[in-house]
Amino acid sequence: MPRRVTIADIAEATGVSTASVSYALNDRPGVSEETRGRIRQVADELGWRPNRAARALVNQRSTSVALVLRRIPDTLALDPFWPALLAGIERRLSAAGHVLLLRMVDDDDEVEESVYRDLAQSGCAGFVLTDLRDDDPRCALVEELEIPAVALGRARQSPGVAAVELDDRPGIRACVRHLLDLGHRRIAHVAGRPGMVHARSREQALRAELATAGLEPVEVVSGDFTAQGGADATKRLVSGDGPMPTAIVYANDLMATSGMALLADVGLSVPGDISVTGYDDAPLSAHLSPALTTVATDVVAWGEAAADALLRGIDAGPVPPTTMPPPRMVVRASTGPAPDERELDATEPEVT
Repeated sequence: MPRRVTIADIAEATGVSTASVSYALNDRPGVSEETRGRIRQVADELGWRPNRAARALVNQRSTSVALVLRRIPDTLALDPFWPALLAGIERRLSAAGHVLLLRMVDDDDEVEESVYRDLAQSGCAGFVLTDLRDDDPRCALVEELEIPAVALGRARQSPGVAAVELDDRPGIRACVRHLLDLGHRRIAHVAGRPGMVHARSREQALRAELATAGLEPVEVVSGDFTAQGGADATKRLVSGDGPMPTAIVYANDLMATSGMALLADVGLSVPGDISVTGYDDAPLSAHLSPALTTVATDVVAWGEAAADALLRGIDAGPVPPTTMPPPRMVVRASTGPAPDERELDATEPEVT
């Protein structure tokens, strides 16, 4: 059997994105009439025929929107970021008569792709993409599936995927400047999961701000954005052979919270021995002892903006990127003046 001509074939032949091909062939706005005509001509020349099953699903106007998370359910339940984001998305979707489908998948590319294809076949109207990865294959996949999608993140990875961008770098740089102003020179970083765009962005912001002071981080350890990962990374920082940090910048509040508990367990005080900063300003952060210095973002509003962009994409084709307000640092009691380095060097935490 000859291979069926796809919109990816037409996109390659015309030099446009698969999203543009989809809009042209489905009579949706988003491309000029000249481009629409050229795409249709090439489609005819290649022998393209519409997928009638897919067209039928599109015409049914499904009300379901899917969010597929590559996470373990137990770890998701512990992270306060997700309930806030889901609340914002659901608020907008429900007002528009749509429903949110949440799927959890294993950390496996093939399994994840299979879930997206199954959802598309079932008539899913759109996708919300989170936890963007470097060269994220999901962007090309949803374009191939001809399903509208919105990505939460700063990187514009695909012209056919709407972006709701939040630049997290200013918040991390503000935390580093705050610590430098307090006299800290031995600053470590507990980063997020390797390969994730926002984990890389936050680490790069920390390194850039330290470089302005002629410094480098004493160590960068991945904590995977989880509570256990934050505790394990903190244990490594305070029990290694390298210099003891006087401050730790965590890539999210969940890791910072578990890191502070680990520091207390080994007899190190916050901020007396080590200052700590987080990111997200989770509701619990202000009620820790000491309260956590962190970076505040409006996660609910981010979810609302993502749902709004996706709904516009479902109704009218591609939409321009949405930029969220910049994050702000919230100074609390977990940061203080750097301790005398000789005093800190004499501290020998008992790590078991």
